[in-house]
Amino acid sequence: MTAAERRRPRADATRNRQQLLDVATRMFASAETEPSMRAIAQEAGVGIATLYRHFPTREALVDAVYQDQVSRLTTGARELLAQLDPPAALRRWMDLFGEWIATKNGMLDTLLAMVESGEIAHAHTRTELLAAIDGILDAGRASGQLRTDVPAGDIAAALIGIFTVAGSPEHRAMAARLLDLLMDGLRPCACGQR
Repeated sequence: MTAAERRRPRADATRNRQQLLDVATRMFASAETEPSMRAIAQEAGVGIATLYRHFPTREALVDAVYQDQVSRLTTGARELLAQLDPPAALRRWMDLFGEWIATKNGMLDTLLAMVESGEIAHAHTRTELLAAIDGILDAGRASGQLRTDVPAGDIAAALIGIFTVAGSPEHRAMAARLLDLLMDGLRPCACGQR
């Protein structure tokens, strides 16, 4: 057995870790307050020791969920662009962004403390997310399907505003309408003024 094979996690350990991440993400998104580590382990169908073996602290779990979501957003932008035209890819990416925002609900206190302490580099995350938006915008600009005068930062600010006022599940229809309005504003004007 090679050293790499000895270091590779067992398949069941990898499954348990992913199951814990998926459950924690779902519970954080639907919770009003931070769920307990025990509740997350129970919902994932593993023992508390298994949870702590993968994530020794609440901060470690929050960081893993946060980084997983950022990764899904950044890779999601590229994947969507490979499958859809730029406006459709951007609109679907906006939905993913809303899911990411919702995930923060049940981990907000821990997440804010981690950002404040420097454990999570907020500026780095912002750079990654703006790059994801820019990738879609660049493709849309090149195809003539998206305006050329709107920077990624403006779209990010608009998304934060939308999900601040319409981020809860009971406002899902309003969020969809607002996102559609935003998309309408991102298309080039047929009147020749833009």
